Amino acid sequence: MTLTLGISPCPNDTFIFDAMLNGLIDTEGLKFDFILEDVETLNRMSLNGALDISKISYGAVPKILPHYKVLDAGGALGKGVGPLFISKNNIDISSENLENITVVLPGKNTTAHLLFSMVFPTIKKKIFLPFHEIEEAVLNGVADTGVIIHENRFTYQQKNLIKLTDLGDEWESRTGLPIPLGGIVARRTFNNLLLNKINRVIRKSLEYAFENQDTLSDFVKNNAQEMDEEVMQKHINLYVNEFSLDLGIAGRKAVWKLMEASFNIMPEPAGGNMEIFID
Repeated sequence: MTLTLGISPCPNDTFIFDAMLNGLIDTEGLKFDFILEDVETLNRMSLNGALDISKISYGAVPKILPHYKVLDAGGALGKGVGPLFISKNNIDISSENLENITVVLPGKNTTAHLLFSMVFPTIKKKIFLPFHEIEEAVLNGVADTGVIIHENRFTYQQKNLIKLTDLGDEWESRTGLPIPLGGIVARRTFNNLLLNKINRVIRKSLEYAFENQDTLSDFVKNNAQEMDEEVMQKHINLYVNEFSLDLGIAGRKAVWKLMEASFNIMPEPAGGNMEIFID
């Protein structure tokens, strides 16, 4: 059985999915026709149910529930992993007069946008660009501020950009839960046997990666965007952890909490209350 799969080219995804996509483990009869796209592109594709399995932002889950269920394996959650709110200049974010500030964000459907909207509801002047263009947009004056994700956490200081706040810290202080950044979803029309097989294969792929992580694979290195190996390894170490193997109770609770926050900001999606997770 061949399934379509969308993941990002970021090291955390290629690290997790390498073994199952490149014949390094038993995939239990499953084959994968995969594409590599940035997460916001995958979010938009998932809105239309374009792929059988996809990486998505957890912030997009309410909008894609008619098409998908959330798997337990393959996601990115944790503490100290949140998006950073940055600027070229020091800005007093404690001020109540933030309405005239412009911010560039990595996609309308991203968890970063949802977290930013929770913390700074009065900032409405928003520009959306691919995540790897945000630092330059702030440096070039396209926007006053930006929200960065992924490996930009490790590069913004080299460009003399200033961290105004860590949106993940804001989430953790309010909820006490890990930050649910991105997860893996599969078609809700698949039966439970298939959904659990997909989840099991992803977990086996990650277990293989953990067992062989002394050297980064060519699949990881060749798909990383202008990243040296030290940054790739930092990226994997930050975003791949025990929650990537299994959401568990705390992970599922964090995703539910993010959905509650989403419903306070946007209307409930068509379809009403639907099962979120695989059984």
